[in-house]
Amino acid sequence: MLSYRHAFHAGNHADVLKHFVFVELIRHLSQKETGFLMVDTHAGAGVYGLDTGYATRLAEYIDGIDRLFNRTDAPPAMHEYLNLVREFNPSGELKAYPGSPWFAQRLMRDQDKLRLYELHTSDVALLQDNFRALSRTTQRRTSIFASDGFIGLRASMPPTTRRGLVLIDPSYEDKTDYRTIPAALQDALTRFATGTYAVWYPQLSSTESLRFAASLKALPAKSWLNVSLTVNSPQADGFGMHGSGMFILNPPWTLEKTLESVMLYLVEVLGLDEGAGYVLESAENQ
Repeated sequence: MLSYRHAFHAGNHADVLKHFVFVELIRHLSQKETGFLMVDTHAGAGVYGLDTGYATRLAEYIDGIDRLFNRTDAPPAMHEYLNLVREFNPSGELKAYPGSPWFAQRLMRDQDKLRLYELHTSDVALLQDNFRALSRTTQRRTSIFASDGFIGLRASMPPTTRRGLVLIDPSYEDKTDYRTIPAALQDALTRFATGTYAVWYPQLSSTESLRFAASLKALPAKSWLNVSLTVNSPQADGFGMHGSGMFILNPPWTLEKTLESVMLYLVEVLGLDEGAGYVLESAENQ
């Protein structure tokens, strides 16, 4: 929805899980020399201040990245992600948080390409401004579109190198997203069956949210992995997000083991009550 601004939620527990997994997926694809295409269907502004503006209203980062920023006991698998966030805050104080476009451009190589889609007019203008501050090489490798990311996904598949990573993370304020995403992935898998598709989703008490992972498991991918982090018990009135998840189609085979090494730590550090926990499951489709 055009009213949604991710800046209100920047750096929260959902961003920690989403961006940690995203970084790991990029690192895996970078192990081969051949370039790949990254598509971000809901790119947002790319950069978010935490000490001014929208983020200060809810200050969700306090129970998210702020709990991890200065810790020295994080599992080794988390070091890359945390070091990138610290690099983004060279003063040593947590004042800003990078969005997925920043992580992507920071890790991409000369042979990789990045396509960013954002429909919100204010956020896409900020995204364009933020990328103008980067090197000309990065700008040449990046395309920014003020358009619907689901339409952009269809136009992007298959990539010319036949290697690709797609991140889908809408707000879900529009409940049609729960239907649009499986349909878009069904089409994308028809066009590019071997691509890696990562879908972020919120844990809510709504029927649509509770059934969403099952709809993704039914897609005709070769394999899938589902990881979710619950930070608190659902509220009695059913209001609010109590966790989030990442559902990956065609994940790297090493990802599950990596997540096994970090999820309990995230529960311990980010959990807010006795309802905190995680789910990690995977399957290969015959």
